[in-house]
Amino acid sequence: MKRFVLISILALTVLSCKKEQKPITIGAEDFHTAVDKVTEIMVHDIFSPPVASRIYAYPNIGAYEIIAEKESGYQSLAGQIRGLQHIPKPEDTVGLNYHLAALVAHMDLSRQLIFSEDKMTTYRDSLYTLWETQNEEEFIKSKQYGLIVSEHIASWMDQDNYKQTRTMPKFSVDTDDPSRWQPTPPAYMDGIEPHWNKIRPFVIDSAGQFQPAPPPPFSMEQNSDFYKEVREVYDISNEITAKGDDSEEVAIAQFWDCNPYVSVTRGHLMFATKKITPGAHWIGIAKIASRNSQADVGKTMHAYTKTSIAIADAFISCWDEKYRSNLIRPETLINEHIDDSWEPVLQTPPFPEYTSGHSVVSGAAAEALTSIFGDNFAFDDDTEIPYGLPVRSFASFREAANEAAISRMYGGIHYRAAVDVGVQQGRDLGQFVVQRLDMKTEL
Repeated sequence: MKRFVLISILALTVLSCKKEQKPITIGAEDFHTAVDKVTEIMVHDIFSPPVASRIYAYPNIGAYEIIAEKESGYQSLAGQIRGLQHIPKPEDTVGLNYHLAALVAHMDLSRQLIFSEDKMTTYRDSLYTLWETQNEEEFIKSKQYGLIVSEHIASWMDQDNYKQTRTMPKFSVDTDDPSRWQPTPPAYMDGIEPHWNKIRPFVIDSAGQFQPAPPPPFSMEQNSDFYKEVREVYDISNEITAKGDDSEEVAIAQFWDCNPYVSVTRGHLMFATKKITPGAHWIGIAKIASRNSQADVGKTMHAYTKTSIAIADAFISCWDEKYRSNLIRPETLINEHIDDSWEPVLQTPPFPEYTSGHSVVSGAAAEALTSIFGDNFAFDDDTEIPYGLPVRSFASFREAANEAAISRMYGGIHYRAAVDVGVQQGRDLGQFVVQRLDMKTEL
């Protein structure tokens, strides 16, 4: 009898413990933290801006697709973006936490796309331990579904031609043509991602769909339009640097620098100063807008996903033009023809000049975010605080995009045509993405 009572008490104790397990709550902040972790690892690994845009896009899409499976207000992207098929439906939805599954898929896809997998694994495992403790049954079921979706997205991802471009030849520099891009100091790096236009786009019809008008014809004759643009970069640089610490233009250039390739030379040593990419800056703005508007998980992943798709297609479009026009940078021409001691405010990044990547990407990202949060969405941009730069305030996403574009002239690394034409290229592409993607009823 005593043995029966003891067994009964133990059974009741086990049941009581199981009853104490509450549903696992996953909120928008959990996704913000996961995206921030991806950014942190990408800065450590030094990914190029085009490659970084791909790393953001696929995990966001995977997470979004799971959320769209559950929440009726959001539409699947299957059939809307190139090659994506509907994700597998869960066999059993009882006790399935869709938000948790979405976060699992996001982390698993991110882990596959970065170099430092151990950093993401450590972060993921810490969450797995927490969730398993909170509700083991819910965690296991949700994790299994998240990994099934991750495998589905990864299979689609592997068909985008990225792996093939890793083995394609390096960019060949034509030193006999004075208009063609040449590597720039201090590292004189090869041109990065010359085959990025071969990556499968997400929404745009092809890499060349938004091909801009060509830059002004190359000529160093002093009355030519091209020479005037070269001279304008030189004159603006001298004017704004003469102001010293009071230069607002220099502050703008530094705020939007976002160059992961900055090289610092000390004696015989050269090392990299690690920074976020321009796409990462706009992903940070998507986080700010989501937080400021108190967006729930669905709207947060909507913002991240649409913005990252627009950014990824913008890089494909921009890089298509960069290696077509293959235009020489201001630094090379100014040093050769005007002032051999001149240095730009910013270090020149390692790829051709036209069009400005910041301008195209910022124009596209601003259109995506405007479609979600509105045209007059004011915000304080604190994205660069970790890199020692102060907050800047904007009345709208488009205002921020315009400042990002002109910052490249202030930085001495782009001519005016690359900035003006580039931001319009990005706006046109961004509006096309917004019109094509039926994710949710917009504002």
